[in-house]
Amino acid sequence: MNDTEYLYRTLSRQRFLSTSSCFIFLCLLNLCSLIATGQKEYHPAKLITAVPFKTFSGGIIVLKLTLENNEDSLNFILDTGASDISLDSSTCSKYKMEPLLSDRYVVGIGGSRRMKMIYNRTMHLEGLRIDSLNLMVADYDILGSIYGEKIDGILGNVFFSKYIVRIDYDSSKIYVYSKGSIRYPRGGFLLKPTFAILPIQATYVRDNLDVNSHFYFDIGAGLCLLLSNDFVNDSSFLKPKRKPLTMQAQGLGGKADLKITYVEEVRLGPYRFRKVPTYIFYDEHHITNYPTIGGLLGNDLLRRFNIIFNYDKQDIYLYPNSHFRDPFDYSYTGLSIYYIDGKVRVGDIVKDSPAEKAGFKVDDIILAVENDFTGNIQSYIQLLQSTSGKINVIVKRGTSIAQLKLRPISIL
Repeated sequence: MNDTEYLYRTLSRQRFLSTSSCFIFLCLLNLCSLIATGQKEYHPAKLITAVPFKTFSGGIIVLKLTLENNEDSLNFILDTGASDISLDSSTCSKYKMEPLLSDRYVVGIGGSRRMKMIYNRTMHLEGLRIDSLNLMVADYDILGSIYGEKIDGILGNVFFSKYIVRIDYDSSKIYVYSKGSIRYPRGGFLLKPTFAILPIQATYVRDNLDVNSHFYFDIGAGLCLLLSNDFVNDSSFLKPKRKPLTMQAQGLGGKADLKITYVEEVRLGPYRFRKVPTYIFYDEHHITNYPTIGGLLGNDLLRRFNIIFNYDKQDIYLYPNSHFRDPFDYSYTGLSIYYIDGKVRVGDIVKDSPAEKAGFKVDDIILAVENDFTGNIQSYIQLLQSTSGKINVIVKRGTSIAQLKLRPISIL
């Protein structure tokens, strides 16, 4: 007879406690014993820091941090679609860090590249020091040209796996907690994704057919939904009478041709979104691992929630924020613009698109959109999302100035 059984029988025999009370008492006693012996411990998560962020087009999150003992603030994109923490090659050169060629590859919609690494480095967010980091090195000049500001790196799942991370779009802050027990706020929904390096979420999508598939949960993608061409063709998912429009996208591996359309419904847990803008791409490099994965959920959809990432428990908790009912962007111009050498320039123009019909030429310098002469590419992107009429755009072409009338069309 062990000590617990002896105590139970003694208390019952002496009528100090009823049988049911003894049972409750012993349950509490066993719980205390488990905690005391280390078999089960309770550690509440503790807030480490709150860091402000800003958002770029598509809901992309950018944080400020510092590297090693340098005081310069660096721009890092927060990205659950990236496995590692990575550093821009020019930033690496600036701080005289010598990367080493590795046997790893990074894959994007435009292709793949062999990676270089720097090892055992330290990063600082406000109030948080992260040591012993191995950083991938990549060329992020293209990201700077897309967003109009230099991007020094990406904070991927290595960061998320170390902490509990809460993204709050209402306060424009991320809150970083130590691992442990945390109470999720009321009024939301707990997702239980699978984690195969990147989080993968089961999601219901409906168009020509109802389909339950799996998608990467990717807050580093500035779009709503991306589907692989294989998924679309094999499932006959899209309504056949609807013809997607053609466009180009620039990724880390180069340019890729995409189609843009919409799907009738996307359902994430209990939350339903109607007529969701959707990109379709030819998955030449097998990024989505089809048929296991159909595509990805991007942050132009996910930014409508405040989100808690608890990788240790394999939890993602969503609760709607003030952007939940923001309208989707249905505009189509066929025009790509980039911020290059301090100017907003025209990059790609799709044949027979509204941009071609308006008279745009590659390398035109955009001086103004409507009455906005700021040269801010983020403001111009937002203004070009209108489908209510013609948009006045002033461009410089060589030594001449021209005013063009662009009429975006709707993908609906």
